[in-house]
Amino acid sequence: MAERPILGIETSCDETAAAVVCADRTIRSSVVLSQLDEHRVYGGVVPEIAARAHLEHLDTIIARAMAEAGFDFADLAGVAATAGPGLIGGVLVGATMAKAIALVHGVPFLAINHLEGHALTARLTDGVDFPYLLLLVSGGHCQLLAVEGVGRYRRLGTTIDDAAGEAFDKTAKLLDLGYPGGPAVEAAARSGDPSRFTLPRPMVGRPGCDFSFSGLKSAVRRRVEELGGALDDQARADLAAGFQAAVAGSVVDRSHRAIERFEDSHGPGYPFVVAGGVAANGVLRAALGDLAVAHGMPFIAPPLALCTDNAAMIAWAGQERLALGLVDGLDFRPRPRWPLDPDATLSAGADAVKA
Repeated sequence: MAERPILGIETSCDETAAAVVCADRTIRSSVVLSQLDEHRVYGGVVPEIAARAHLEHLDTIIARAMAEAGFDFADLAGVAATAGPGLIGGVLVGATMAKAIALVHGVPFLAINHLEGHALTARLTDGVDFPYLLLLVSGGHCQLLAVEGVGRYRRLGTTIDDAAGEAFDKTAKLLDLGYPGGPAVEAAARSGDPSRFTLPRPMVGRPGCDFSFSGLKSAVRRRVEELGGALDDQARADLAAGFQAAVAGSVVDRSHRAIERFEDSHGPGYPFVVAGGVAANGVLRAALGDLAVAHGMPFIAPPLALCTDNAAMIAWAGQERLALGLVDGLDFRPRPRWPLDPDATLSAGADAVKA
């Protein structure tokens, strides 16, 4: 079939998702079932609850994605599933389902690195050519990568402790803003004064391109403890605004250094791509867009629905890999950790299981 549809399955954290994407970059369907209600009471994702929810709903989500796409399983060119990194219980659910479909219908199975799904999204949405610089910033990951081809990633920087998304969630919890933390902090910050509280901008000015957000999170905790009963709605908004500004300042500084390093090896004018759930933050997007303009780089941020976890990016990564003959056996073992750049030194927070 000329359209060569691939079914993608994503179950690495707390979204149960399936999508059908064709080789011409057409997204025929993309279905995402969020588990926010199940995890909100705990203030974060509970791995066992997530895995059970995937198991309960995945077959229905896949059936809906196939129906909306207008394809039968016999039409598929392959089945792609996130096989890591992520919460291993959920990853096993999705990968096992994909293997079963591939076996029954005699189509290739493609084991997709979740991070590669994010890394290649700009090629799905904008047709970006290689190479480009990628900032991947999400709940479980914070990395700067030179994307030089399918399966060819050179890591320039990573977090040495917490990911930015985790810091947003923890800050929202400290400020009693609710879950998920990213949208809650951004909403509160709109009415806040970012200059009221002095907060650190981690790693700013230091050599290299690595990130750190643990100290910033601790600084917010200290301010909350100092305020005590004076932590009213305005103080929450001001702390949220200060935290958000500190994250943006840190990320822009690290990205600036990565751009310089990328330009040293590739030259100027290549795209700067941002992906991952935290890339949905408007303040951060605007700051990174300004940085790209200052360096004469096209700035590409996929639509918000394709920044957060979804199966369309997994299906597209499957298309990219299938076109190169990079298929996997049914004996492929899912993994909780899976670095995109295996030659990079694995720091404490790099390629970690999502928290």
